[in-house]
Amino acid sequence: MKKGFTLIELLVVIAILALLMSIIVITLNPAELLRKARDTKRIADLSSLRTAMDLYVTDVADPQLGTTGTCYVGLPSSCSDTCGATPTCPAAANLRLVTGTGWVPVNFAAISSGSPLSALPVDPTNATSTTAWLYYTYAAENTLKTFELNANMESSYFRSASTGVLATDGGDNSGIYEIGSDPGLDLAGLPNTTSATFYFKP
Repeated sequence: MKKGFTLIELLVVIAILALLMSIIVITLNPAELLRKARDTKRIADLSSLRTAMDLYVTDVADPQLGTTGTCYVGLPSSCSDTCGATPTCPAAANLRLVTGTGWVPVNFAAISSGSPLSALPVDPTNATSTTAWLYYTYAAENTLKTFELNANMESSYFRSASTGVLATDGGDNSGIYEIGSDPGLDLAGLPNTTSATFYFKP
C-alpha cells in the first residue's frame, strides 16, 4: 500500500516555505534593489556623457557648451523646477538629440570622428513629482569651457556616507551626484530639501 502525505504534513511544509520566502523578500528588499539598479544606470549615463563632453572640448576648435548661468534640465517641454540657475529644457521630440538641440546644448556631431553617443541619456525615471526629483541637469561655464552634470540617487546604498557616491564626487552639494570638469562642481544643482530617500520640493 502506498503511503502519501497527510494534510497536516503538507500544511507544515507550505508554512515553512512561506516563512522562508518572507525572510528572503525582507532580506533582499526588491524595491531597494530596483532603486540601486536605477542609480547604477544614472552613474553610467553621466560617466558616458562626461566622456563625450571631454572628447568634444578637446576635439572641436571652438566648443560651445551652452549659456553660462543657465541650468539645462533633462525633462521635456516645460520645466519650471529650479536647479540653482535659470532652467531650460527642450521640446519632447528633441530631448535626446545629440546635435545641440537636446537637453544638453552641445553639438556632439561636430566631433571629427562623429558623436560618441547615439542619443543623450535621460534619467531612468525622468520625472518630477510632489515628492521626487529624478532627472539629470547640466550647466556650463562657456568662457572657461567647464561643465557640470547632476543626478539624484534614490537608493540608500548610493546615498550612504560609507558606500555612496554623494560624499566622494567632489561637488559642492553633498545631497546630489555631481560630476564634470568645473572646479568645485558648483555651477548648478537640484533642490536640497531632503528626506531619507528622495529630494523633495520645498
